[in-house]
Amino acid sequence: MTFFLQLLVTGFALGMVYALIAIGFVIILKCSNAFNIAQGHFVLIGGYLGYTFLVPFHLPIWAALFSAIVAAAILGLLIERLTIRPLVGQSELAIIMMTIALASVLEGLATLVWGGEYKTYHGVLPTITLKLGGISLPPESLIGLIVSIVAMVMLMLLFRYTKIGLAMRATAEDLQVVQSLGIRATTVYAVSWVIASVVGVIGGILLGGVSGVMIPLAEIGLKAFAVVLLGGVNSIGGAIVAGIILGMLENIAAGYLDPLLPGGGLAQVFPFVVMIIVLIFRPYGLFGLTRIERI
Repeated sequence: MTFFLQLLVTGFALGMVYALIAIGFVIILKCSNAFNIAQGHFVLIGGYLGYTFLVPFHLPIWAALFSAIVAAAILGLLIERLTIRPLVGQSELAIIMMTIALASVLEGLATLVWGGEYKTYHGVLPTITLKLGGISLPPESLIGLIVSIVAMVMLMLLFRYTKIGLAMRATAEDLQVVQSLGIRATTVYAVSWVIASVVGVIGGILLGGVSGVMIPLAEIGLKAFAVVLLGGVNSIGGAIVAGIILGMLENIAAGYLDPLLPGGGLAQVFPFVVMIIVLIFRPYGLFGLTRIERI
């Protein structure tokens, strides 16, 4: 029983990071009705930025996070201004294809700057551990849980109590009405891409602290995609709940099912198995809006 609870607790911490990354998916989707295929590559860049600021620059964790957030905000602004804004008014497919191109560019950038090599920074993180009886959270998972919760609370406050947050929520509901009220959609898009970049980079730093950083880390975007589908593509709250669920299920699969298989690896594909089941039986996710089309 203790082993099972240990898997649930560490899975909860992992799921919160997944949820944070998935929020970037949801925000872009709500504003532009297009999936951001490059979200996982923001995670990749974040992992390498975390390594750069923590190891070669020897910054404390708070300074490394702040520096990475500033770099992510600049990256998000540049991407929106140079690649996404010229496509405003075009079809959603054009934006999706642009994000695919961005994914390739960001992966190439990571290979060019960091050589695409495996980097790790486990030893430089604060050594804090949470213990409850026989259950404990290692330092990397605990830091990831704390940072994810703080980031989500700040995002919720932003969406609910600030003008730009209200503008983003209104734009997601009806762009034409928002424009008729004098709200600049381009500003909303810019903020959306900044947030998507920042949460992706933060997620990359947190995951890099757990498992290290290398090019395949970008595949975490596919897991975040599974989180979005499970929670409902237009629901931020659904993404949080779904992230926690998938994080726990992945950990349970790693703890109980992987040892039974000769090569293991079932935990890596488990989120996609869940995604397939959801698409078959509940295509709108747990909290998504069910749309009924009448002919």
